[in-house]
Amino acid sequence: MNKLRQAKRLCSVSPDFSMIPRLLLHVCCAPDATVVIERLRDEYDITLFFYNPNIHPAEEYYLRLRELQQLADKLNLPCQPADYDCEDWFNWIKGLESDPEGGRRCEVCFHKRLEKTAQIAASEGFDMFATVLTVSPHKNAQLINLIGSQLGIKYQVPFLEANFKKKDGFKRSLELCRQFGLYRQDYCGCIFSRNEREIRKKHNGSAP
Repeated sequence: MNKLRQAKRLCSVSPDFSMIPRLLLHVCCAPDATVVIERLRDEYDITLFFYNPNIHPAEEYYLRLRELQQLADKLNLPCQPADYDCEDWFNWIKGLESDPEGGRRCEVCFHKRLEKTAQIAASEGFDMFATVLTVSPHKNAQLINLIGSQLGIKYQVPFLEANFKKKDGFKRSLELCRQFGLYRQDYCGCIFSRNEREIRKKHNGSAP
């Protein structure tokens, strides 16, 4: 099956969802969502959930949301955005501003976003919840799955554990991103990862 046919399959009419579980899928960006949707949509009735108060600045947040909404329209999937409560996010990570990427600050960020997803999944009667965060090669899938599972117990809605970067998941997301013509960001989302990106750019620009 060539790449064009695979993309068309991803856009195909959804199957009958009357007998399959309803899944609330937390999405951080459209590119990462592509491969997860491709892998799960035949087994789950997926609703995309965009809750990412970490994203900075606001223009970047709304750009990523718009890309996801456009992808959802192409794939005939519902997309449910939450409020952009960035002030709450800064309160959550207060005192952790100097932590390196992948440290305690990221753990708090994962927890807060997944907890919101679990709360919505429980209150709106979803059968399960999941996240696309593990597509990224920079994200700790073991930690994310542990947080998700603990929250699933707390809110009595199962968390779908997965490591979507496996089986070339990240590579596949790049292919689908190009096929759908999606904007692909070059930093995780928060102001700290954005600052690190700027430092890398300056370093690379000054290199001989």
